[in-house]
Amino acid sequence: MLQPSERQRFKLTLNTDGRAHPVENVLAMATLALGVVAFVSTFWVSAHMISAWFGLLGFGVGLYSQYISATTPQRSLNIIGLVGSFVGAALGIAHGGFLPHP
Repeated sequence: MLQPSERQRFKLTLNTDGRAHPVENVLAMATLALGVVAFVSTFWVSAHMISAWFGLLGFGVGLYSQYISATTPQRSLNIIGLVGSFVGAALGIAHGGFLPHP
């Protein structure tokens, strides 16, 4: 006799392997946050310092986070944050660099 299968509730988690990874999760979220700030600040040319510094920091944190990541969702957040950080850093440098204009 066929019965409908029990559906599990959808749970958004970075720990898909069932183990806790607090350091890896924090680094993945930090990479994403830094990448978003670096990318969004590129829309204002006068915010080139924010783009450049947050992009550089996000790129460094993201590379280390990708190196120690344990699950696929962590790696996905790292890649999104790394791309945002790279674009933010590149455009921040192109718009004026790390220091304010005289």
